[in-house]
Amino acid sequence: MSNVRKRIYALVDPAEKWGRIDTIYDFVMMLAIVISIVPLAFKEEHALFDWFEYVTVALFMLDYLLRLITADYKLGKGVLSFFLYPLTPFALVDLLSILPSLTMLHNGFRLLRLFRLLKTLKVLRTFKFLRYAKSFEVIVNVFKKQKRILMAVATTAVAYVLISALAIYNVEPESFDSFFDAVYWATISLTTVGYGDIYPVTTVGRIVTMISSVFGIAIIALPSGVITAGYLEEMSKKDKDGTAEHEEDRDTDA
Repeated sequence: MSNVRKRIYALVDPAEKWGRIDTIYDFVMMLAIVISIVPLAFKEEHALFDWFEYVTVALFMLDYLLRLITADYKLGKGVLSFFLYPLTPFALVDLLSILPSLTMLHNGFRLLRLFRLLKTLKVLRTFKFLRYAKSFEVIVNVFKKQKRILMAVATTAVAYVLISALAIYNVEPESFDSFFDAVYWATISLTTVGYGDIYPVTTVGRIVTMISSVFGIAIIALPSGVITAGYLEEMSKKDKDGTAEHEEDRDTDA
């Protein structure tokens, strides 16, 4: 039984791939995710969409169950793992992507009709892609290694938004009904989006806007450079590791 559960864990966990069957499983699950969100692009209801929902939600439930019964291999905390796993981020995404569809499978799930109204919860299924995407692991490693720098940049950005909002709110109180409007303006100015729905009309207010936008470009550019450099470093490391493993296998064969 233990060997069966270990093989199931290797099947459902992207980091524990053993062969072609595991790759096929990943492909089937990714295909199911794509098919399940196709109906969200249409306003009309089609009988075919219902069948899409039946098949894909059944696959999602099976996947969730397989991950739950092998949670001890994933978390490594014994029996406690089976209680902790449903609280992990990916498990919550899996559960929230399943709940809106349960009323289709059986009319008895009347308490879950509220989730049926929240149709947009199905969009969460797109996050299931992250579990099967190899590049996502690289991005996570980049964020872990550069978290101090990114936190410093995020703190600077938040502080700059608040300072800009305070400045413009006091310079042009007639253009902003509340401080939240000023924060909204500062945020879109910082990101250089500039929707134009709220904007200063006085000369002083426009000067504040120009300064905010110029510094905003610099603040936004900082995390982009950090993430790009970290990503390239991580990819270079993976290439070196892959080359070393290939040479080791070749020496073993020899």
